[in-house]
Amino acid sequence: MPVDSDDELREILDHDTIAVVGCSTTEGKAAHEIPRYLQQQGYRVIPVNPFADEVLGERSYDSITDVPDDVDVVDVFRPSEEVPDIVDETLERDDVAAVWLQQGIRHDDAADRAEEAGLDVVQDRCMKVEHQRLAGGS
Repeated sequence: MPVDSDDELREILDHDTIAVVGCSTTEGKAAHEIPRYLQQQGYRVIPVNPFADEVLGERSYDSITDVPDDVDVVDVFRPSEEVPDIVDETLERDDVAAVWLQQGIRHDDAADRAEEAGLDVVQDRCMKVEHQRLAGGS
């Protein structure tokens, strides 16, 4: 079952490194502002955007499988229909603990596959909103 308790959300938010799939270079877009907020809260944000070399001062990668560093959480800012491919790529890694689908994004079949592989899954929730609510970020 997807994560929905505050304790489970806190556990995910306790991780350090977040790969943001669909991280945007455009200020004002949620896919830029939310990762920037996460950076400001002390998270290491690794952008995944095949159309950018750098986002938020960090090198950007073409896909989650291209990220050479350890990743704790994969945060997704892509349309729901792209989630199965993102989950497939995530499952090729052995370091990811959770997949977080931002507000308005959900894919139950892909979430089930990720959970069956042992990952925590959050669907249709904003990481910034949950962080502010549970961890007191501003």
